[in-house]
Amino acid sequence: QVQLVESGGGLVQAGGSLTLSCAASGHSFSTYSMAWFRQAPGKERDFVAAISWNGANTNYADSVKSRFTISRDNGKNRGSLQMNSLKPEDTAVYFCAAEVWGDGSWSVKVYNYWGQGTQVTVSS
Repeated sequence: QVQLVESGGGLVQAGGSLTLSCAASGHSFSTYSMAWFRQAPGKERDFVAAISWNGANTNYADSVKSRFTISRDNGKNRGSLQMNSLKPEDTAVYFCAAEVWGDGSWSVKVYNYWGQGTQVTVSS
């Protein structure tokens, strides 16, 4: 199995940028798809972006298309989420998730491995 640790969250003004990282350990990261979800207080955990195990497929929520970019570096066992043009409504705890041999699904149900989350706060 794989362990995931997110980093890179913080406080940023609207219009700014942040890059989140997801460090994987414990098993070959290259055999897992990776996704980012987010959860605001009192709300469900929502899909943000995903990338397949081989990087061939990416998938984005409509609300972040053209602003966020997901990527992975299997050699470094790390994935990233570049977030540009941030909005106050992007404020949430962001979670990294992984699924073995996944194709980059948007569904929270298919991911078996989760990080602890990192807080992103966007001020207006």
